[in-house]
Amino acid sequence: MDSTGVPHILEHTVLCGSQKYPVRDPFFKMLNRSLSTFMNAFTASDYTLYPFSTQNHKDFQNLLSVYLDAAFFPCLRHLDFWQEGWRLEHENPKDPQTPLTFKGVVFNEMKGAFTDNERVFSQHLQNKLLPDHTYAVVSGGYPLNIPDLSWKQLKEFHATHYHPSNARFFTYGNFPLEHHLKQIHEEALSKFQKIESNTAVPPQQPWEKPREHHVICGMDSFATDSKKQTMVSVSYLLSDITDTFETFTLNLLSSLLVGGPNSPFYKALIEAGLGTDFSPDVGFNGSTREAYFSVGLQGVSEEDIDTVKEIIARTVDEVIEDGFEDERIEALLHKIEIQMKHQSTSFGLALTSYIASCWNHEGDPVDLLKIAEKVSQFRQHFKEDPKFLQKKVKQYFKDNPHRLTLSMSPDMSFYEKQRAMEEAKLKEKVEALSEAEKKQTYEKGLELLELQSQQEDTSCLPALKVSDIEPRIPFTELEVARTDDVPVQYCAQPTNGMVYFRAVSSLNTLPEELRPYVPLFCNVITKMGCGALSYREQAQEIDLKTGGLSVGPHITADDSSLDIYEQGLLFSSLCLDRNLPDMMHLWSEIFNHPHFEDEEHFKVLVKMTAQELSNGIPDSGHIYASIRASRTLTPAGELNEMFSGMEQVKLMKRIAEMSDIKPVLRKLPRIKKYLLNSDNMRCSVNATPQQMPNAAKAIEKFIKGIVRSKKERKPIRPHVIEKPSDPKATGSEVLGSTQITRKLITDPTFQPCQMKTHFLLPFPVNYVGACVRTVPFTSPDYASLRILARLMTAKFLHTEIREKGGAYGGGAQLAHNGIFSFYSYRDPNSMHTLSTFEKAAEWAKMGKFSQQDIDEAKLAVFAAVDAPVAPSDKGMNNFLHGISDEMKQRHREHLFAVNKDNLIDAANKYLVAGKSTRGLAMLGPENPSTAKDPSWIIR
Repeated sequence: MDSTGVPHILEHTVLCGSQKYPVRDPFFKMLNRSLSTFMNAFTASDYTLYPFSTQNHKDFQNLLSVYLDAAFFPCLRHLDFWQEGWRLEHENPKDPQTPLTFKGVVFNEMKGAFTDNERVFSQHLQNKLLPDHTYAVVSGGYPLNIPDLSWKQLKEFHATHYHPSNARFFTYGNFPLEHHLKQIHEEALSKFQKIESNTAVPPQQPWEKPREHHVICGMDSFATDSKKQTMVSVSYLLSDITDTFETFTLNLLSSLLVGGPNSPFYKALIEAGLGTDFSPDVGFNGSTREAYFSVGLQGVSEEDIDTVKEIIARTVDEVIEDGFEDERIEALLHKIEIQMKHQSTSFGLALTSYIASCWNHEGDPVDLLKIAEKVSQFRQHFKEDPKFLQKKVKQYFKDNPHRLTLSMSPDMSFYEKQRAMEEAKLKEKVEALSEAEKKQTYEKGLELLELQSQQEDTSCLPALKVSDIEPRIPFTELEVARTDDVPVQYCAQPTNGMVYFRAVSSLNTLPEELRPYVPLFCNVITKMGCGALSYREQAQEIDLKTGGLSVGPHITADDSSLDIYEQGLLFSSLCLDRNLPDMMHLWSEIFNHPHFEDEEHFKVLVKMTAQELSNGIPDSGHIYASIRASRTLTPAGELNEMFSGMEQVKLMKRIAEMSDIKPVLRKLPRIKKYLLNSDNMRCSVNATPQQMPNAAKAIEKFIKGIVRSKKERKPIRPHVIEKPSDPKATGSEVLGSTQITRKLITDPTFQPCQMKTHFLLPFPVNYVGACVRTVPFTSPDYASLRILARLMTAKFLHTEIREKGGAYGGGAQLAHNGIFSFYSYRDPNSMHTLSTFEKAAEWAKMGKFSQQDIDEAKLAVFAAVDAPVAPSDKGMNNFLHGISDEMKQRHREHLFAVNKDNLIDAANKYLVAGKSTRGLAMLGPENPSTAKDPSWIIR
């Protein structure tokens, strides 16, 4: 009922030790003692979810035991440190007057979250549209309110809410249900008496007239027009989510209103050119007791707010009058059919999330899962009354006084004001303490630091052994055939009546000056129209016949050399098997006859792309930092930064700002000429065995129907290496039909070099990346470094960066391209974190870890190596990266063989300062250390 973030802080806290497992942070420690395929926790507006999954039965019981004990029997001794929630910076540990700083992980997590303007807008929208009860506050915690949380409040909230009478359990999978029920009963339910928890959320009182609200936020450094940074939306309160058919209908209606270029609001708002993209939270939101629908624009000027409101009202009237085309409704029902058939590895988790909100408010979870029944019911209603949907629009949008117009615009001094309020809060807290309390708080801080630095006995936690890991992987059968010299990989799988098609086309012949525009080309090529279809008709056809078509850059390092890589485009799509000829016809038209004429529509797509990139930075800052830090370490690094780093964000901002976009549009047909042909292409198909003969026919027709280049084009970078997909094949075998040969490129003159970049952003937190060039995938050292990354994260970096430093996240990882990355996320520190990365390498070099630590790191690595693979993705390592099952098995053997000496040796060889070329990058506020150090490039 307040914004102290009590449920969010409890989410973090209960996973930090319990009666049966009295160790600090069993949650993170179990990541290394288990073969879990997923472990996390989420706090929503009105529930907290603790999901985990694993493919090992014993592991499942272990994790269930830890999660149950954590939730219902948390060890409250460490909660003592929440009593004040403030801690010393330790810059001057002898002086108890040193300013106190709140260092809670949640505090920095939420500070980071509130730098995301989309998140700020969505939060205010919910708070103001549902103002009468719990939805009026920030369940995750508002940074300035978090320090007000007392220990007493935390304990009371736990006692009321974390009780089996207020809990719901989900399991999904093929382990026997009886075992789960027995364990849940014995370890949790049987130890409690039933209580009336009184946690029900009452319905929101409907308003008698609409309301308006305006809020402010921080400036967006990458906005395409600094004068157009306002967001505005109109939101409507809908039905109670426990009415499952009404919810289904309104969700469908929402997609019809805002989904894709054929929707009325896309035509009326996006194509009006007033803004850059839809406002945040557009469409249907069913996460609160009553659902709501929101529509509006971002990237508009303040004086256009009324215009946006008028367009929304007019569009509602037009929809009530005209309704929707039958084909659009069919396309949506087709999408639902695909969602029911497409098997992802997180299918169970997706179902859990889908039913959590409704069940939380006493809705029927089983009824919610009967999706086919809802589709039939919907068809029946629509048949009986063709104006069924128009009446819903009138009821919920036209005649509904419970609607909110929310606008938000930036204030230049927003972050300054936030910082001033935080300092005032700190001052007020410190001044309220007596000298004795200050001393006590300071001593608590020292005690906490000491506690965090102690080696813990974790033997009470359950753990699998390395011997529980399967020594061999099952091999996937693949067949390769050739059509017109284009290799096609066929992988027969139980795909549930779906067909998955992919193709890779080489970038080797593309002129250098066109390369920066490749991501933009990928983004628009399926959205501009093709053949006889306008872009609207193309979108309709894609929705009716496929589960989507996507194109993206494909840059992958060679498995045996860091200086060799493949550069290309990856085309991906899926469809129901009956629609395969239609899907392949769409691809043929995109390859042969793409449209590049519609300048206005191109402008719309450019603005949306630029806006999405800008909005993504607060969520992915650590990824941008790592891409930048690795830019000068391998020949592919420059391309990675150009395609998916801050360079791409800046380029899209520049293009979106252009008054004349024609010169960029004219580059697209030139790019098409080099990339959309069958010269340097390979294809793959995953489908059921019964479907393969038909699939082969459709793919052959596609390949024979697309153009080949009229003249032989030479690669731009002449050093091309032809490599078969399975390196065992040599000589004449390479020419046989069972091979996919990839044309890789190298740069013999390349020299790695160090580079340090600081992107100045008006955020109150940092994102830090430090990257080191190491070895390729097939090297035995790669296995050592992979285990070392996990070991350093669990045993050193997590403690230093998250527990002591207060960052939301941090650690080390080894990428497929041989780049070893240290990173931190939503971090109040930057230079201290960089020195922590160096200390981690020294710690590893000194071998300050036990055999048990190594075994735990191996378990964590194997959990990732053996993560489930969906039928649609089988054989993809081979197709995309040239990594065969034999190579994966050899890597597996290298992982098993890693010992302490290998780890110390790897740390010495690659990670210790001065041994390998490294790059550094960070995104965040101004920093005196980087400002006065000339080796840092400030951007």
